[in-house]
Amino acid sequence: MFRRISRIILRDSISNCGFLLSSGDFTPKSAYNLQRTEEVLASFALLLQKKSVLSFPSANQRTKEIHAQLTVSGLQDGILATRVLGMYLMCNNYDDAQKLFCRLQLCYAAPWNWMIRGLTVMGHCENAMLFYFKMLAFGTHPDKYTFPYVIKACGFLRDVGLLKLIHTMIKYFRFELDVYVGSALVKFYSDNECLHDARDVFNRLPQRDVVLWNVMLDAYSRYEDLADHVLGLFQEMREGEVQPNSVAYTCVIRLCGLKSLLCLGTQVHCLVLKFGLDMDFAVANTLVSMYAKCNCVFSARKMFDFTTQADLITWNAMVGGYVQNGFMKDALSFFQKMIATNVNPDSTTFSSLFPSVIDSGCLNQGKEIHAFIIRHEIVLDVHLKNALIDMYFKFMDANMAYKVFNQNSSVDVVIFTAMISGFVLNGMNDEALKFFRWMLNMKMKPNAVTLASVLPACAGLVTLNLGKELHGIIIRRGHEKRCYVGSALSDMYGKCGNLDLCYRVFLRTSERDSVCWNSIITNFCQSGKPEEAMHLFRNMGFERAKYDCVTISAALSACGSLCTLHHGKEIHSFMVRNAYNFDIFTNSALIDMYAKCGNLDLAQHVFDVMPYKNEVSWNSIIAAYGNHGYLNQSLKLFHNMQNKGFQPDHVTFLTIISACGHAGQVEQGKSYFHVMFRDHGIDPRMEHYACLIDLLGRAGRLEEAFHVTKTMPFPPDAGIWGTILGACRIHGNAELAELASEHLVNMDPQNSGYYVLLSNLHADSGAWTKVDEIRDLMKQRGVKKIRGESWIEVNKSSHVFAAADKSHSQSCDIYEVLSYLLLEIQDEGDVTEHCAFSFF
Repeated sequence: MFRRISRIILRDSISNCGFLLSSGDFTPKSAYNLQRTEEVLASFALLLQKKSVLSFPSANQRTKEIHAQLTVSGLQDGILATRVLGMYLMCNNYDDAQKLFCRLQLCYAAPWNWMIRGLTVMGHCENAMLFYFKMLAFGTHPDKYTFPYVIKACGFLRDVGLLKLIHTMIKYFRFELDVYVGSALVKFYSDNECLHDARDVFNRLPQRDVVLWNVMLDAYSRYEDLADHVLGLFQEMREGEVQPNSVAYTCVIRLCGLKSLLCLGTQVHCLVLKFGLDMDFAVANTLVSMYAKCNCVFSARKMFDFTTQADLITWNAMVGGYVQNGFMKDALSFFQKMIATNVNPDSTTFSSLFPSVIDSGCLNQGKEIHAFIIRHEIVLDVHLKNALIDMYFKFMDANMAYKVFNQNSSVDVVIFTAMISGFVLNGMNDEALKFFRWMLNMKMKPNAVTLASVLPACAGLVTLNLGKELHGIIIRRGHEKRCYVGSALSDMYGKCGNLDLCYRVFLRTSERDSVCWNSIITNFCQSGKPEEAMHLFRNMGFERAKYDCVTISAALSACGSLCTLHHGKEIHSFMVRNAYNFDIFTNSALIDMYAKCGNLDLAQHVFDVMPYKNEVSWNSIIAAYGNHGYLNQSLKLFHNMQNKGFQPDHVTFLTIISACGHAGQVEQGKSYFHVMFRDHGIDPRMEHYACLIDLLGRAGRLEEAFHVTKTMPFPPDAGIWGTILGACRIHGNAELAELASEHLVNMDPQNSGYYVLLSNLHADSGAWTKVDEIRDLMKQRGVKKIRGESWIEVNKSSHVFAAADKSHSQSCDIYEVLSYLLLEIQDEGDVTEHCAFSFF
């Protein structure tokens, strides 16, 4: 009988044809039992190892036939029956396995081990753990074959606490140093970010094969801050009995790429060549990727050319390398070569390629690639979907991005984050917040990047309370000290007008990069705090943070606001020394700074020597002349700009209309206002209407200015009513001033400037009762007048002055000169009756 079963199993393991077991002529002989048991077990082991046999439809039926023969022979509860139990489980026949399990001798660990193993392989890990604890309750002691699959079940459940309990039992049964149990523990701990526990078990194992070393290397290589551990472990491996294989070298090379360790990567490459592993596909691909990430794209290409059989991964590494190093045209041409070589691209190829399409600025090319993806049925995985959404948003096609989002059901936190960032980029802040709420309703947990992406939407809508709620979530989840989150938080508070919280968040950010510094400097500058902005700019240099073009532009803007010409010149020198003078936007900020400091010659010189110009550069020089009253020069530059092929934008027309206002050319300013939307198709914005109203107000045409407020396509804001009030103050129109002040008090009740303007108008007309009423209203509302200040730069030092201020060190001399000048003016007869009047 034993010979027949052995022959059946051996024959079935090498043949696809079926077999029938005869029910006759079976006379088991006790003399053969002990001798033939090992033979049958070996046959079963061979069948178990031949997994292809189990893929045949009749595998389960054959197992039942063998089970029947064992039952007829009276061996249904022995070792062979336990092997049959394993066969049932490997055939996914849980019902027959459970029935057989209940008839076995459960005082031994083998039946329990097979049930635990089978359930784990089938994915029923909770049931596998249940069987393990039933085994303990039954009084059966686990052996060294029990724990590897128990640990694997814990791995599928990702339950670290449960595994720690199992680990305690392993130590109790003294199986921790077993090579299989120890390896399973190391694998679990490394997969679940418990690297200290993994290393502790690893160090105590008496035998460590190459697979175990690779597991530890791979675990450390996933974390950039643990580079020293990878290198130390790799060196320890080289010095020991087990020599690194291709997997170990791949881990180290991958780390060199992530950390841009070119020198070390080159040394490891030499070792690869020394041990003849350079032709291994995984090693070669990782080397190509490493050189590309270390900004050595030419070395990467050379490595690619030396690869005898480049596969899809190699091609993807090169496409990604070209994109990462800014060789966008090379990436597109390499992709075309890839198609011509009949290498079929996958989702990774296109995910890497789309940034080059964005850089080219050609939406049609992006749509062509999208069509290629659809025609060739490329799997739209999460990464490719994210890249497509990002491309359409950066081409300002939010509708197409939304269609891609809805194309299939594969969405995760990354996709939602891409949609939120895209809506913010396109100024659709309400939509960004809607998607964030939708994400929360789907029970998705936003990560740090998601929270940093939604904060600009709060800043754009000036929803400070919502921003504070998000700040609370960030604190609870421990994301506040991350640089990009801290930058987004600081920027949100700055744009919402809360500079105090903006600065406090900035101070609490432990690691500050250039973006973080740029955000705080720009916010202080834009909020009317140029002195604090310059102080932060200096501190940035003291802390060895790297200046970039945005930093320089913000600092120049602060210098322009303070009229500190010497600081601006120092920054200009810094730009020349560090080659920032080739950046278009930085040069535009430099032109604006020189203009605000009154030095048009230097502003013109900077414009003339610029190697490249764009609309921003032309707008800066046009505004420079316009703000100083040189209308003809501004108009000449305006026409030159168009002759050079640059199209004026809304900022260009804003500067031209403003220049007409400064020069008193009302009709000409109105003409350019109409040209803007009639000839260039630019819809007037709020600031254009404010500029037009200021133009009319300066000329005393107050009724016409008021008429403009009625014909605007949107309601006037506080800036427009403030412009009308200022014009009424100049031309003495108290009736219209009262109307404007009513709107202003409702829109911006805490702005002292509007109260002062109206009060001074009434004072000019002698209506002192009205003056007292305005003073009382300010007291009731708690409005405090912010004193006006002016400053002048003398000998590279700024001097600040305010009304009735005596804090200056030379105040006595200053007031003495002022008294002398006032007497001179009086002698000339040019002093009006309210010349020396000061209300506050």
